[in-house]
Amino acid sequence: MQSSDPPACPCAVEDDDFYWDDAAEAELQAIEAAYAAESAKRRRLPDWSSTAARPSPPFRPRHIPVLAAASPSSVLPPPTCGGIVKARHQQIAFSGKIVYCRTRSEVEKATAEIARNIERMKASGPVSLGFDLEWRPFPRRGEPPCKVALMQLCMDKTHCYLMHIIHSGVPPILKSLLEDSSSVKVGVCIDNDARKMFNDYDVRVQPLTDLSIIANAKLAGPQRRWSLAALTEMITCKELPKPSNIRMGNWESCVLSKQQLQYAATDAYISWYLYEVLRSLPDYDVDAEKEIV
Repeated sequence: MQSSDPPACPCAVEDDDFYWDDAAEAELQAIEAAYAAESAKRRRLPDWSSTAARPSPPFRPRHIPVLAAASPSSVLPPPTCGGIVKARHQQIAFSGKIVYCRTRSEVEKATAEIARNIERMKASGPVSLGFDLEWRPFPRRGEPPCKVALMQLCMDKTHCYLMHIIHSGVPPILKSLLEDSSSVKVGVCIDNDARKMFNDYDVRVQPLTDLSIIANAKLAGPQRRWSLAALTEMITCKELPKPSNIRMGNWESCVLSKQQLQYAATDAYISWYLYEVLRSLPDYDVDAEKEIV
């Protein structure tokens, strides 16, 4: 949906202009260390196909059924993780069409298309929107925190909409869509993203569902604060790539790279997909699990 004559982008800056103070450097190192530790922990998961390797309840992994309420064209059935060791090293990626919008008119056209799809789908039940945001992590010296640069919306496996709102702004039609109750916006720590959208653009994103909360209600094991990457590996047995050069890159660029677009679309898509899988599962019953044992 790119226009043939893209607008000038005076606000675009080179990565070399980033201001890195000691606090920012320490924060980045802490984030990288936490992510590396989490990745290493995930890769040490036991082979559940081996009886000897299975932990005692309530940590026993549960079978994840094929979604019965959704058609094959909208949701792919998740694989079972038992015995699949190589899959844990495969990376998951969105393979549908990425609709990248950089101007106000492009955002308005894409939003109208999403709204029509919601209207068509809501008769069959609740409509979910995978929702995610990207912004430049480190402001330049003396500047306030950077505003949200990119918004990602995904409602099926065929299309993902990327709104470069740092350049297009948030037109009224997009504001109305985000504040409308016809669709539930889903993601990990989505309350934080919604708060930032309100602070940066005066948009009250609602209603919201945090994947970490619903995962704790559906999956066996202790309550935990899930990351999107950890939850993706639990459900799909695949790795959600989080390269630091993309994740911490310049999301305010005049035109985003293909790598940035793929990264952003995959995050929104997997948020939608995980929600559809999790909501199809019954709530986890600890007492029933103990009775089985």
